[in-house]
Parts: sequence; C-alpha cells; structure tokens
Amino acid sequence: MFEGTFTALVTPFRNDQFDEDAYVRLIEGQVEAGVTGIVPVGTTGESPTLDHEEHRRVIELAVKAAAKRCLVIAGTGSNATAEAISLTQEAERAGADAALLVAPYYNKPSQEGLFLHFRKIAQATKMKVILYSIPARCGVEIAIETVVRLAAECPNIVAIKEAGGTVERVSQLRAALPASFEILCGDDSLTLPFISAGACGVISVASNLIPKSVSTLVRAALNGDMKQARDLHLRYYPLFKDLFIETNPVPIKAALGLTGRMLPDVRLPLCALSESSQRKLESTLRGLNLLS
Repeated sequence: MFEGTFTALVTPFRNDQFDEDAYVRLIEGQVEAGVTGIVPVGTTGESPTLDHEEHRRVIELAVKAAAKRCLVIAGTGSNATAEAISLTQEAERAGADAALLVAPYYNKPSQEGLFLHFRKIAQATKMKVILYSIPARCGVEIAIETVVRLAAECPNIVAIKEAGGTVERVSQLRAALPASFEILCGDDSLTLPFISAGACGVISVASNLIPKSVSTLVRAALNGDMKQARDLHLRYYPLFKDLFIETNPVPIKAALGLTGRMLPDVRLPLCALSESSQRKLESTLRGLNLLS
C-alpha cells in the first residue's frame, strides 16, 4: 500500500499564520509530479508548534486538496497517548488514509510502554498505522522486538518509517517481520541503500522541492534500474545533505523561499537559516539548476 514516494510536507506560514494558499499550491505541485502520497504535520510540518485547531485544519486541507489523487498520511503522534488518540481520530474523520505515529518524545517510555502506547492508539482507529522511529529526536528507539509484537497483535499497524540512520536496522527489520509489513526510509540520503535492503519507499523532505526527481529515483530503485537510481542519488546527494545543514525544516523552507514557492518563515523556537548556511544551500541549488 505504501510503496513509493511520500512528501513530508512543510507547513507554510505568513505573518505567523498558516498560509493556506501556499499549502494548496504545494500539494498541487506534488500531485502533478506524481508522488504516491503526502504527509501533513509530521516533523517537517512543524507539528510541535501547531495548536490543536491548526493541526486539525492542516490535515483537513491536505485531504481536500489531494482530492483522492494521492494518499494522505496524517502525522498524529504525541508523547501523551490520549492526545495521540484524539489527533488520530480527528484525522480519520477528516478522511486521511493512514496515521504516522512518532515515538513518544521527552518522557522516554520503556519498550513495554511503547508497545502499550501504540497498541492503544491502533485499537482506537480503523485507519492503517505507520510507526515512526527517530531516536535522535525522541530519545528512544522503537526496538525491533517491539515492532514485531505490534505487527503481530495489531492488524492495522502495517508499516514503519525508519529514521535511525542505519541500513543494518532495515535488514534486521526485514528479517524479523512478515513480507507484508512495509518499511519506509526516513532520510533522503539513505533512500537508495534502504530500498536495496528491503524498504519500499521514502517519506521525503527533498520532494517538497524536487518531487518528480525523488519519485523517479524511487521507482527506478524499486524496478531494479540501479543505474538510473544511483545517478539520481549522486546528482541530488549534495542537496539531500544540505537540507539538514541546520535543523529540519529550516533548510527546506529556505530552499522553497529561494525558489519563490512560499515564504521561508518558521515558528519559534526555530529561526531563519544562518547566512553561511544560506550561501551554501543557494550554491547547491544553483549547481542543480534549481534557481533561475
């Protein structure tokens, strides 16, 4: 179900308010480029700085703008189980196709706590659920044994976004889980090696900017055309790295601003890209002919 390219959408702001027009334009560009799906209010969507009503509205508008032309995976994770259930149920009512649930952050639950957390959320929705393991941000990793338990006990937990940064973990997950359980890469620079180890696609930051190229890379890799996939990977690798030159989503919003697609604004405590990073990013964009 989740094979392909899914764009972790930025949330555009103007005067510190959600810029709905820019968001709709962004989604239209994604659909036209042929992405498999979009992911509103994930990490890249600055979910920690959105209030509850904004969170609901961003998902609602994503569903409306996508208009069934691509899948919508709503970010509904929280470090409070009750809040994650509420957000997930609201996303389901809005018409999202699936929920992306990040591991609880800051409170560092045990693996048993993680299991109980995700199981309770899965039991509260009929949507498909994608786990999201990103220990660098959350301070805790969803252990392979925990993923296996959840996959066995919860029929609607069907995939994981793996952002731990190692191909070895993809191999370990693939060996431990049923073939039907899908693994999505969470790092653009690792998409190609992850697919070679058994992932079925990517939840991409870069595809906000270059959706067609990322989609082509993923399709080529999945179809076994490793030369085309490798050529695209090597061409865009400098961009993949520079989009994390500072905290995501600051660089991708700066890139979208430089290319005139929306304002680069982020919400505090995030702030504008430093001048040195901006120069480096701009040089990379020019080298890829992404700036006029």
